[in-house]
Amino acid sequence: MRPGRCGPAVLATLAVLGLALSNPDRAHFERFAAEQLVDELEQHVCRGDVLPVLVRLALRNCPQLVQAQRQAIGALVGQHTRRRNLGVLSLYQSDLGGEPLFGWPVPRFQATVVGIAGQLVLVQAGVETSQP
Repeated sequence: MRPGRCGPAVLATLAVLGLALSNPDRAHFERFAAEQLVDELEQHVCRGDVLPVLVRLALRNCPQLVQAQRQAIGALVGQHTRRRNLGVLSLYQSDLGGEPLFGWPVPRFQATVVGIAGQLVLVQAGVETSQP
């Protein structure tokens, strides 16, 4: 075997090992959720029309309420997130809400995040309401 042929295999092995070692863990995701996903949640829920009119009237300061509870909401998102560890990357799928509360539908927040090379990237996020 010639010395030049081992180089690509060694580089590929090192790249895979580097990706596996830098695969973001659940704690990294929860910090991301508190920083990024809470902003997504606020934008979709507070600035959209997914809340009933009476709730919107009662919560005139919805964005401030959500931002004040950033850490708690981030932890809640983390509790409702399933992680698929694929070795070199992780797929995080969050799904919370959607149950009726006091007779009105709570919006369902769903997000998909990919963790790779020490970074978390939001792939999809959205809110949907269920009909009563």
